[in-house]
Amino acid sequence: MEAEYPLPRSLFLNIDRSGPIPLYHQVASRIEAAIADGSVPAGARIDNEIALGERLGLSRPTIRRAIQDLVDKGILVRRRGIGTQVVRGGVTRKLELTSLYEDLSSAKRAPSTKVLAHAQTTADELVATSLGVPVGSPVLHIRRLRLAGGVPLAVLDNYLPSEFIDIKRADLEQFGLYQVLSSRGVDIRIAKQRIGARTATLEESKKLGIDRKSAVLTMERVAFDNKGHVVEFGQHAYRPDLYSFEVTLVGK
Repeated sequence: MEAEYPLPRSLFLNIDRSGPIPLYHQVASRIEAAIADGSVPAGARIDNEIALGERLGLSRPTIRRAIQDLVDKGILVRRRGIGTQVVRGGVTRKLELTSLYEDLSSAKRAPSTKVLAHAQTTADELVATSLGVPVGSPVLHIRRLRLAGGVPLAVLDNYLPSEFIDIKRADLEQFGLYQVLSSRGVDIRIAKQRIGARTATLEESKKLGIDRKSAVLTMERVAFDNKGHVVEFGQHAYRPDLYSFEVTLVGK
């Protein structure tokens, strides 16, 4: 767990307590500026509302409003059992054939991975249909927690055909799945993708640090190599307050 980062009192020395600008807005602006210039690092847990209010001599509702404004902007996130954490804005992902790991790396968002499951299993009807293999065929199932700057962003479930069962857990902790496949000579060329939303499962809510009945953004993907063979079937769940998809639409 990241250590708590006490916001320096000097950050708030010039707050105007009698001017026209609301106090919560002044507090929020100073915290946002400190995050933007790197004074407060990504992943840091900042003071709780009570402690910060006492240090600044401001009411708890004022601090709560300031923090909520930054949460609404995607700059801070509240994580159950952990506190308020810096995320430096949400992740917006273009609908291109790239992996989440690659997108986070390109955006300099310090991606990291915790492998939650890594095991050979047998394909049920959905997995078999998606991978184009008979029901009961051996497949590799992996479940990962993807983090950006130390903040949980997505729970990723993937199924791969039998030729990839020997993929090592350690490689998945160090690299993205598509990087691992590329190192084995796999050339991913096309994918079918479906985006939706649903209520988080109990495990997802715990891993992502959200309330049990919160919504998650979902994505299902079937990826094909340059020979037309299916190489992976993915079912992913993302925090909607930290993640979005971007689509470019062109008129006729």
